[in-house]
Amino acid sequence: MPLNFESIGMERQHAYRDRLARCGQIASDYSFINIWGWGEEYGLQWAWDDGLVWIRQSRPVRALWAPVGDWNAVDWASALDTSRGIADRIVRVPEPLAATLSAFTDPARPPLESRDHWDYLYKRRELVELKGNRFHKKKNLLNQFLNSYTYTYLPMGEAMIEQALGMQEDWCTWRDCESNDTLAAENKAIARVLNNWHRLEGITGGAIVANDVLVAYTIAETMPDKSLVIHFEKGCPDYKGSYQAINQMFLAHAPETYDLVNREQDIGDEGLRKAKLSYNPVGFVKKYEVRLRP
Repeated sequence: MPLNFESIGMERQHAYRDRLARCGQIASDYSFINIWGWGEEYGLQWAWDDGLVWIRQSRPVRALWAPVGDWNAVDWASALDTSRGIADRIVRVPEPLAATLSAFTDPARPPLESRDHWDYLYKRRELVELKGNRFHKKKNLLNQFLNSYTYTYLPMGEAMIEQALGMQEDWCTWRDCESNDTLAAENKAIARVLNNWHRLEGITGGAIVANDVLVAYTIAETMPDKSLVIHFEKGCPDYKGSYQAINQMFLAHAPETYDLVNREQDIGDEGLRKAKLSYNPVGFVKKYEVRLRP
């Protein structure tokens, strides 16, 4: 039976998160807030079939994403046969699933490493305490913020939405989002998530107010594997150390049950890669592209 793709809808997010919890490894791409928030930018749709949720993108190229569900309960020969003709590749495939799928694909085209899409993983306590020489620069910038401004940390919620939207508008002016397709797309995703905050499961975040102005915020999501995915993090450039401050303060206020922090991928941006490496990741969620047999 062919897969029936449709727009990603808010009404099935709980069932989707339940399927996501059964995956052998959870990558940030597959969080509900990610696929819903970025859905219009990537042309994402989903299809529910026999215990799996298939995700298809139409932009920038037509491709399938790794199916979401219990990977150990799937007849992959049959499942891949069902997916044939929809796209010639599956992208953003976590390493454990890529190894499984390689047995059902063309041996002449093994899974291709997608380094630009690897998620960066950190220990929450390390990012809160910032101990030792490895974090000296981060701790110094944090202290500069703490010693320079009168501030208040607040949990992100509906009362902060308008201020966050206003700061995001200012941030896009500073960074000239209109001339950068990636930043323009991110700006739309952020607005969509903020405007639907009360409807999204697992959403959390924090904000810093200094001199009665919101100067930094973060938007995150709690995941079923007890990790926190940091989706968006913005700081005002006029407040030195604002990025280090919001990162440290949000994680300091997060429940200790969430020990692992996923700060998503660097999408091949050299500056972003350097910044993410500077926080000393303890590991990665490695992802691959799998080419399907014709």
